[in-house]
Amino acid sequence: MRRLLVPLMSLLLIAGGPAAAPAAPAAPALAGYARDTWRSMAAMTDPRTGLIADSVRGDLTEPSAYTSPTNIGGYLWSAVAARDLGVISRTEARTRVARTLRTLATLDRHAPSGMYYNWYDPRDGTVVTVWPEDGAAVTPFLSSVDNGWLAAGLRVVRGAMPDLRAAADALLTPMNFGFFFNPAATSPIGTRGLIRGGFWDTAPPGGCTVPHRGVWFTCNHYDITVTEPRIATYLGIAAGQIPPTAYFDTMRTLPDTCDYAWQEMRPRGHHTTHLGRDVYEGSYRYRGITFVPSWGGDMFEALMPDLFVPEAQWGPRSWGRNHPATVAAQIEHGLHDAGYGYWGFSPASDPAGGYAVYGVDAMGMDADGYPSDTRQSRYDAGFGSCRPPGPAPDYGDGVVTPHAAFLALPYAKGPALANLARLRTGFAAYGPGGFYDAVNVGTGAVATRYLSLDQAMILGAIGNHLARDVLKRAFVTPDLERALRPLLARETFHVPAHQPLPQLRTQPARTP
Repeated sequence: MRRLLVPLMSLLLIAGGPAAAPAAPAAPALAGYARDTWRSMAAMTDPRTGLIADSVRGDLTEPSAYTSPTNIGGYLWSAVAARDLGVISRTEARTRVARTLRTLATLDRHAPSGMYYNWYDPRDGTVVTVWPEDGAAVTPFLSSVDNGWLAAGLRVVRGAMPDLRAAADALLTPMNFGFFFNPAATSPIGTRGLIRGGFWDTAPPGGCTVPHRGVWFTCNHYDITVTEPRIATYLGIAAGQIPPTAYFDTMRTLPDTCDYAWQEMRPRGHHTTHLGRDVYEGSYRYRGITFVPSWGGDMFEALMPDLFVPEAQWGPRSWGRNHPATVAAQIEHGLHDAGYGYWGFSPASDPAGGYAVYGVDAMGMDADGYPSDTRQSRYDAGFGSCRPPGPAPDYGDGVVTPHAAFLALPYAKGPALANLARLRTGFAAYGPGGFYDAVNVGTGAVATRYLSLDQAMILGAIGNHLARDVLKRAFVTPDLERALRPLLARETFHVPAHQPLPQLRTQPARTP
């Protein structure tokens, strides 16, 4: 684990492109980013309800009129991180968090499951039934992953603020993640037991639904291992609401058969058994780097849960190998394969307007996965004799998001800080609330707004890096560790133990 105020002696800067920024010691640079990032969080938060908006303009005016459980959870853990970083006082942190907890106690929620709806008005806490941006009708929905992030924020509060533990527990205790669990759900590899995407408690106007237990569940289940919904599975297992086998019932990759030749590339791996479950330990290989892919090839699917669960420490032969490889492959893509000169690809604001999913297409199982550029250029390695490879991609204007680089801090501190410094000096990418949400590094266009989720990932990553893993220390309890650590420890991903990852040690020169 990282320790407080470890100095960064030097950064190897990329040659070419915009003038390289002078290297700065890690702690002062990160502390400055944290102060400014918190400013955006404060600007998004309603002073009466303590609920944070989903987003705010780049000048910190006009926060959105909607928020989600994820946003609220992100605000809670950000307040704890800001406190321990010295950005706000202990009194201010407690006042802010207590106000949010009081409002959460009054919000409408689904009583049988204890779960929260997906959209609330942060100004008064009412459930959103008319979308404020276009007037469209909204049928209230309850998401497993969004409630997972709210529960994560509440766990951080209960661990970091003992005087608010009872209030946090009163909100956490009714949350039953087992309500989302479907023991009959079958993945393509034949395992059983997956969590659903969510449910409506009134009949939605259309789409695929499964009426059950008095609600209308989504037809989709989360069946991929390297995705952010694993936080909900972790919480359900730790609470005894979901069986431990659910961890092994998700897929590392799809099977290595022609029936699944539509996936990004042909996996390589082996079969093994964990808790009586057959597990295909598959992996992909891109640019000489072997890793277990996420669905879209983006950074937050892979690394956001690692802000709270010490995955690399508890699973040294699984996540301890995969997280560094994921970061290395993102760096390799941005600097060498696509030649953008920058890296960090994850869903974020579109500099041209709206929101878009970005990632490294080659790193995601979805063959039409998340692109890194605006040309939507696709990578197609083929699938052996089942599918020939496609043409080489023609990468265009890459879109990078700063939060992805912050998530990489535990695995590539020097490259991450250099990347961020270059983004700040090379573009109009920094404002009064810290880094804006995304940059098109080809055109120079910037998405000049702040998303509370992405800002919360930034504050969480800095808090862990400079304040002795503040989120992990608060989130993890002995009971949670006893439930989860043996699961992560017993597995060996099909990823080499000591594969060379020079991208993590130095910044390679930019390829034009």
